[in-house]
Amino acid sequence: MIYALLAVLFWSTVATAFKIALRGLSEGQLLWLASGTATVVLGLALAFGRRPRRVRDFWPSPLLGLLNPFAYYLVLFQAYHRLPAQEALVLNYTWPLVLTVLAALFLRRPFGRRDFAALVLGFLGVAVVATQGRLTSLTFTDPTGTLLALLSAWIWGAYWVLNLRDRRPARVKLFWNFAFGFVYASLAMLVWKQPWPRPAPGLWLPAVYVGLFEMGVTFLVWLQALARTRSVARANTLVYLTPVLSLVWIAWILREPLAPATLVGLALILGGILLEELRKPSAAA
Repeated sequence: MIYALLAVLFWSTVATAFKIALRGLSEGQLLWLASGTATVVLGLALAFGRRPRRVRDFWPSPLLGLLNPFAYYLVLFQAYHRLPAQEALVLNYTWPLVLTVLAALFLRRPFGRRDFAALVLGFLGVAVVATQGRLTSLTFTDPTGTLLALLSAWIWGAYWVLNLRDRRPARVKLFWNFAFGFVYASLAMLVWKQPWPRPAPGLWLPAVYVGLFEMGVTFLVWLQALARTRSVARANTLVYLTPVLSLVWIAWILREPLAPATLVGLALILGGILLEELRKPSAAA
C-alpha cells in the first residue's frame, strides 16, 4: 500500500507539471525530453536491477511505442495546451470507462446493466465538464481541446488492450515501448523542423520531472506495489485518488480556481468508475 500511495502521489502532481512545462516548450519538445528521460530511467532499472529473461525481445514495441508514449502523450499535451489543467485532467480520466467498452468489444468481456449505467454517469460527467455546466445550450469552452482530451483516453484504451496480449516482463515492455516512443518523438522533431530545446533549467526541469514522475520512476514504483500487494483490486482502487489530489495541486500551484462544474463532472465520472468496479470480484495477487 505504501508503494501504491507513493505512485498515486507522484501521478497526482503531473497535471500541474504538464502546464508548467508547456509554458516554455512545445508539445513535441516536451514529449522528446520527457520520453528520453523515461527511457534512460527504465534502461538503468533494467541494467542494474535483476534482469528478466527476454530483455532483448523488443517486439511488438514498435507498435506499442507508437501508441504510448508517442501518440498518447502528444495528444494529451495538446489538450493540456488548449484547456485549463482541471478540464484536461477530468476529461482524460474517462479512460477506465473506455477500457470497459474496449474490453467488451475486443476481449469479449461481459457488458451488463451496471456497465451501461456507469458509462451514462461517466459521459454525463464529461458533458458537465466540457460545457462548464451549460448542458442545455451544449456550448463547449474549447471543442478541439475537449476532443483531444477524450481522444487521449481512447488511445490509452487501445494501448491497454494490445498490451494485455504482450507476455513479456513488465519492465522489458516499458523500456522498449519508451525507447521506440523516443525514436518517434525524435523523428517528429526533425520532420516538423522544431528547434531542439535549449538546455535551460527553467525549460528542462519541468520536462525531466514529467519523464521521471509520469513515465519512468512512478511506473517502477507501481510495479513494486502490484508485486507486493495481496489484493491487486485494492491497489487499483487507490489510483482513483489521483484526480482528486491533482485538483489540489492545480488549485494551489497553478492558482486555477476550481469550477463547480469540474467538481460535479469529476464526481459523476468517478461515480461511474466505482459503479463499474463494484461488479468485479477482488483479485488476489
